[in-house]
This record gives sequence, structure tokens and C-alpha cells, in this order.
Amino acid sequence: MPSHKPARLKIWGRANSVNVQKVLWCARELGLPFERIDAGMQYGQVDTPAYRILNPNGRVPTLQDGDFVLWESNAIMRYLALRGIETDPRAAAALLYPEAAVERARVDRWLDWTLSTLQPSERDLFWGMVRTPPEKRNTDAIAASAESTGKLWTIVDGYLSHDLPFVEGPNVTLADIALGSYARRWYGIDLPDRPHLPRMAAWYARLEERPAFQEFIAPPLT
Repeated sequence: MPSHKPARLKIWGRANSVNVQKVLWCARELGLPFERIDAGMQYGQVDTPAYRILNPNGRVPTLQDGDFVLWESNAIMRYLALRGIETDPRAAAALLYPEAAVERARVDRWLDWTLSTLQPSERDLFWGMVRTPPEKRNTDAIAASAESTGKLWTIVDGYLSHDLPFVEGPNVTLADIALGSYARRWYGIDLPDRPHLPRMAAWYARLEERPAFQEFIAPPLT
């Protein structure tokens, strides 16, 4: 019988979206071939009937894996990792998203935390400093966002162990990808009173060395 190669992944979303970046980083860490399709903001598409069939929220990213369509960035990362584990339990996917219940739960909490806590806190800082002209900035909102986000990164700094290089141990996991994508925004914005977070800085420097980080996360913030 003829063999059938898995369908090439399609990832809809603009390259400067942090939620798209997480998915691209994850896919590259897993060695998955994919096609990225510009969508959102200046590229449009997300309000078209065809796109709304794929993602009724009209947001990015959206993943197409053959006939299967998935939205929500962290759900997509989990799916890609589980897809890899099904194919080869010894592959990198098992390191990104550990199979043991306790280890996986530790990763999952950071994925939830980035969306429930970190992202809402840092939104005014990022949008105010990166996507808003200086004359239109709400300096009070930016300052409040910077202060609250700094306190959250202090939690990460306190959690990081002196003798383990990544958030949940010796290997990069989905937790590092989710947190690292937002850390890029934190370190990419000029702040006069940034908290001193030495363990977080060392962790971030290790992430910067990864080729997938350099490709998708390191480019200038826009």
C-alpha cells in the first residue's frame, strides 16, 4: 500500500504576534514543517467569512493540520507536543510536554498563568510603549502595568532554581516557550526602574541561545 505523509501544517497569524510566535517556536523545536500565512492587523483576513469558519473568534493563531483546525495558542502548543509524542514517545515532544502527571501539571500551570495573569498585566505596557505613538501614550497606565508586571516576573525569578537551567528542570518545556515569549517583550522595552532579577536574566539568556528563539522571538518588537 502507498504511504501517506502527514499534511503540512498551516499556521495563520502575523509574525509579530506573541501568541503566534509561541506556536512557531514550539513547532520549530519539534522539527515540524509548516507554512505560516499572514493574518491579523494590517494583513486582514481574520474578519472574512472563510477565516471565521476556521476560527469564529477572528483572532490568531489558527492551526490547520489536514482537516483538523485548532485555535488558542496554548492549546495548539499542547496539541503539537502530543502529536509528536504519539508519533515517537522518545522524541523532543516528550521533553517539551512531559507525560508524567506531576511534571505535566507543573508545565500546564505556567501556560495558564501566562494567559490569566501575565498577559493582562503587561498588555498596557507593551501596547503603550511599542504600538502607541509617544504623544498618545497613557503614561499612568504604562507605569501601573510596568509595576504589576515586574512583580509577576519577580515570582518567576523566585521560582527558578539555582541548579536547573529552565523553569521546570533541565530541559526546555512549553512553560519556557510561553514565558520566554513574554519575557522578550519585557526585556525589549526600555524601563528606567526594572527590578533586579538575576535568575530570570540567566534563564532568559539561555533561551536566547536557541535557534528557534533567534528566528521567531528575537526580531525587533513591533
